[in-house]
Formats: sequence, C-alpha cells, structure tokens
Amino acid sequence: MGRDKISKLIYQNLLDNKAVLKKQFSSHSSQIGFFYLDNLLPKEVALEIYNKFPTEKETVQKKNLRERKHIAYQMDKYDSLLEEVIYAFQCKKNVDLIANICGVREVFADESLYAGGLSLMGKDSFLNPHLDNSHDKDRISWRVLNLLYYVTPDWEYTWGGNLEVWPNGLKEKQITIENKFNRLVVMTTHQKSWHSVSKVLTNKVRCCVSNYYFSEVPLSISDRFHITTFRGRPQEKIKDVLLQLDNKFRASIRKLFKKGIRENPHQYKK
Repeated sequence: MGRDKISKLIYQNLLDNKAVLKKQFSSHSSQIGFFYLDNLLPKEVALEIYNKFPTEKETVQKKNLRERKHIAYQMDKYDSLLEEVIYAFQCKKNVDLIANICGVREVFADESLYAGGLSLMGKDSFLNPHLDNSHDKDRISWRVLNLLYYVTPDWEYTWGGNLEVWPNGLKEKQITIENKFNRLVVMTTHQKSWHSVSKVLTNKVRCCVSNYYFSEVPLSISDRFHITTFRGRPQEKIKDVLLQLDNKFRASIRKLFKKGIRENPHQYKK
C-alpha cells in the first residue's frame, strides 16, 4: 500500500472525527494541547506496519541518563511500507487538517525526519520528562506539533511505555495517554510542553511512527530557542540535579556553536 492510499485513509478518519478532535484539543490547549484518535487505519494495515518494523538490532540505540530507546530514521534501509506511512502523515492535506484541528497556522512537515521516524522501546526503556528541541536541524523553523502513531497490538496499560504530559509542571501530577494499538496522538511542542514515556515493564517492544510539524513562528510569543531539555521525575532528586547540570553544559555548547559541534545524525539522508 502506497502513501497516497494511506494518506487518504488518515485524512478521511481525521475529517470524520474533526469536531470531536477539535473539542478534545481545545480542552487542553491553554496548557499542552493534545488529541488522540483510535483505529486510525484499518486493523490489517496497522498490523502490517507493525510486522514490517525492524528489530532492535537493526536500529540505533540511545542509552543514557536521559533516555533508553532504539530509533530508525534512514528509511531506505527498511521495508518500504514504513517510509510510505511516515510520509503519508506529511501529505499536505493531512498537515493542513491536523493544523486546523489544533488551531495552528502556517504549518509544514519535515521531509528530513529530523528527530522523527521510528522508535522501538523494549524492556526497561524510558524517556525522562523533557522539552523537545525548539527548532529544526538548521535552527530556522519552530517545532510546533508532535505526531505519534502507535502500532504494537495487544499492548496492556500496566506494561508501561505510555506517553505522559505534564501540563502543570513536574511538581504536579501528569496526564497519562495510553499507547494503544492503532492510536494517533498529536500534541503541541513549546516552551512548557513537558512530556515523558513511562518505563517499559514487559519483554514486548513498543513500536511507534513519529513525525514533527514545523512553522516559521512559535506557538507562543514567549517561546525561546532551547535544546532538548531533560529533568528527573519528582522522586528522582539526584538524577534531576545531574540532568540539570547536563542541560546547562549542552546549552552552553550551543551558545558557542549555533548548530552544535557536529551535525545531528538523526535525519533521513536520501
């Protein structure tokens, strides 16, 4: 199945549920706006996407104090269906419709898949609370929307690997969004959009297709450039101190080198 057909399926489902999704998003838009749509694609299509995912050995591992996961972004190394579904989310009709649901203007997709692509999270994988990098790879455009499409079948909530958003900061309770099979989650990305992924507690692997949308203007006039910024969870006092020191060190490097010391490899080079 090619991206045009997948794109049309996504578009029609979003359009059919537009009013509900706009209402869902607006109820959170004053903090961290988000919506989710279940049964995004026909079940057999979603299962086929899952079955085509690479193994963890075929991907790049990120393992440090901030996060533990596997990522894939050089899409021509993998089954073509995975590239087709990623770029189906980037078709202009889908970009414009999602932007409209979220009340965001002048939004565009990122063909280079900077920080996007595929993610795999096996046992003990996690993402600590963090703010995504505010910009694209060239530090020109603002990152404004984060799209996450979950495709692991029969995943149970108690296994972890769930998205968490912290609309009132890290001292208040988070909102947990379950990574249900065939569910699309869209959330805003800005100066206060703290989010995380709970630790995976099962031997199964959580698979996710991710995209970012960008804009020439930030979501909020108060937004400023920032690197990907990590914090410890409320109970992780020592880890939080270490991560804040790490943030300051990496931020100081970016003050000296606008685009970093080296090019971020997390992008699709066709």
